[in-house]
Amino acid sequence: MTIQLNANMVDRFVRIILGGACMLSASYIPMPTLAILALMVIGLYLMFSGLAGQCLIYRMLGINTCK
Repeated sequence: MTIQLNANMVDRFVRIILGGACMLSASYIPMPTLAILALMVIGLYLMFSGLAGQCLIYRMLGINTCK
């Protein structure tokens, strides 16, 4: 079984940058705990999907940007 990528290189790069920005802003900007948790979860998801090249949301919607 092979893993098919559904995110192209530009999409992956943008996800990694945005994920890092979310996690950094959650770490350094004072905000409520719930907002910090939400930003950390979003940041981790973006970083993981950018590094893996697969987006679960893209898969559910049938989107493939690798074409």
